Amino acid sequence: MQVDNQVSPGKVPFFCSIRYGISVFLLLCNVIIMSQRVCMSLTMLAMVNSTEPRGSSNTSTKELQDNIKNPVYNWSTEIQGIMLSSIFYGVLISQIPAGYLSGIYSLKKMIGFALLLSSLFTLLLPLAAEFGEIWVIICRVIKGLFQGVTLTTQQVVWIKWAPPLELGRLTSLSLSGLLLGPCIVLLITGLISDSLGWPMVFYIFGACGCALSVLWFILYYEDPKDHPYISIREKEYITSALTQQNGMLSSLPNLFAWILAVLAGYMADIFQTRNTFSLVTIRKLFTLLGLFLPSLFSLCLLYLSSTFYATVIFLILANSTASFAMGGLMINVVDIAPRYYGFLRGITNVIGLTGGLIASTVTGIILSEDAESPWLKIFLLMIANNMISLIFYLIFAKAEVQDWAKERQNTYL
Repeated sequence: MQVDNQVSPGKVPFFCSIRYGISVFLLLCNVIIMSQRVCMSLTMLAMVNSTEPRGSSNTSTKELQDNIKNPVYNWSTEIQGIMLSSIFYGVLISQIPAGYLSGIYSLKKMIGFALLLSSLFTLLLPLAAEFGEIWVIICRVIKGLFQGVTLTTQQVVWIKWAPPLELGRLTSLSLSGLLLGPCIVLLITGLISDSLGWPMVFYIFGACGCALSVLWFILYYEDPKDHPYISIREKEYITSALTQQNGMLSSLPNLFAWILAVLAGYMADIFQTRNTFSLVTIRKLFTLLGLFLPSLFSLCLLYLSSTFYATVIFLILANSTASFAMGGLMINVVDIAPRYYGFLRGITNVIGLTGGLIASTVTGIILSEDAESPWLKIFLLMIANNMISLIFYLIFAKAEVQDWAKERQNTYL
């Protein structure tokens, strides 16, 4: 008779568990990150509420006191826009390196130090504003780098801590902090600015982040089996669940793909709104990222994946970075032919499905006929297809409505 030693999830508490505590902790981490990111959008009203030079001769004593509490700056609307969007450049740049390094270095140190440094640069922002707008931009770009590290690496925590049947609950709870953070900022930033001055907004959110990072270093452990306060029942439940299923690892590419897709769409709109690049350049840029990066990480998978974690990371990056195309070729049809978008989208879907069928067939043939290095040929074939498609797109892509897609009115005599 076979004995089932797996611990039933019904016998293991969820709300009073270490894994639930980690999810709540990451929720708070995301709340702080978003608070540090968004608060300047509100304090900007107080930071530039004067157009007169500071320290003018007719300034009253009360105005001088208010100016010490709420310093004001003569920043143009263009500079303000650059300041507010600069943090996203840091977030964008750090995504891929953070994903790679999370498979090599300690998550405890990466998340802890990234949160700490993001908080320190939040504390430094009022001082940076005194030195000039360029220092504010640099400060926010650097802060965005560390926030991008935190946002990316925290998902890798669940490789060892989330039983497959609880992955949805744990990740959704932690990621909900990204929505709760702006809500908290909107509620309290105005009150803090009015009563204590706008610099205190950055000091409070920065200090909270520093305190949270210290708690992270103290309370978080990389593996359930090493945690000193976890119950034996919960430890056995997590380890047995992860031993019997690798489903969570299979879901990570989709999770990262979703994050990058949202980021790509948002950044494309930011570039267009700020007139950073022309529309056709934006489409080509995100198409380049969406086709080149998967090819690059596929090569890394073939030649640099010497360990299990390196293989997992490169697989995730190779699949998820294709989402950058969401800001490029995936919506380019709307630019060139909005009148026929539904029809053209249907055609491209048919072509895509046909390509999927052909790829599956070719893969099966290669696997059956080549016993030595079939996956090398399959990956190289995929990379070649991506590069040919990318070159074709970069040469011929347009972003303005084409003549054949414009509305025409018939004139009758």
